[in-house]
Amino acid sequence: MIDQATAPEPKFRIRAAHTPTTITVYQAYRPGIGVPAARDGRFPDAWSRSRMTWIKPSFLWMMYRCGWGTKEGQETVLAVDITRAGFEWALRNACLSHHVPALHGTPADFKRALREAPARVQWDPERDLRLDPLPHRSLQLGLTGEAAARYADEWTVGIRDVTPLAREIHGAVRAGRTAKARALLPEEPPYPSPAGLLTHLGA
Repeated sequence: MIDQATAPEPKFRIRAAHTPTTITVYQAYRPGIGVPAARDGRFPDAWSRSRMTWIKPSFLWMMYRCGWGTKEGQETVLAVDITRAGFEWALRNACLSHHVPALHGTPADFKRALREAPARVQWDPERDLRLDPLPHRSLQLGLTGEAAARYADEWTVGIRDVTPLAREIHGAVRAGRTAKARALLPEEPPYPSPAGLLTHLGA
């Protein structure tokens, strides 16, 4: 019998803070977007619904992407609580961002599917506390068109500014207080994906 506590991580799996009805994803913005979003619990009018926006269930992958909130234009780190129904709708309607012949057929078929999909998925290496890559992958979900609009206007149920948390964890890592840093991380257990939800996404 496999000990689940010591079993190796599968290469592809969604790990996220979640409740029975919501899942937490992360984004980072300049303060002009991030501050009012957290204050009002919704994205401001300046937030563009016409461009692709990427959401990340992994806190540490977001830290890798935004440099712990130090990169220009990504100084405000947001935890966005969205409905699981919306998240799963996006996954069902998503296309992988790279061509896999067994899933997509010809390159032309793939290009058409990518063009028509309102969401796309990348599986990138998960990160450890020092932001070094791990063997297993983390989901990045890109939303555009209908998906981006529904994300902002229908699925989002709460927005929190977690920049102070990012800075506290980063400070602990830099000081060598690894145990403290790890204790501060958001808990991200495996997300209970419905059967078949990720099959067309290579997982």
